[in-house]
Amino acid sequence: MALIGNPFVVDVPRKLSADELAQAIRVDIAGEYEAIIGYEAHALATDDENAKKVLRHIAEEEMHHVGELQELLFRLCPREKQKVEAGKMELQSMTGQ
Repeated sequence: MALIGNPFVVDVPRKLSADELAQAIRVDIAGEYEAIIGYEAHALATDDENAKKVLRHIAEEEMHHVGELQELLFRLCPREKQKVEAGKMELQSMTGQ
């Protein structure tokens, strides 16, 4: 898990504001990506096919978590969803895809 800073790591001594919750979810997303990178790196670093299979499966589960957290973030912050969608459209216009 990414240890980016308080008050969003481990025990939070109070209820979070909406903005703080959104920030905490961003930290959670970063932690999921960090886990994905680690599992994939470990899979690449071994010749044990059983270990590779398990590590890749776990990495894929973490990718699902990213999707769940991203959707939750978008529900809490519609403006953020708009900005992400605008970025997708910009890329499509630049690449023609």
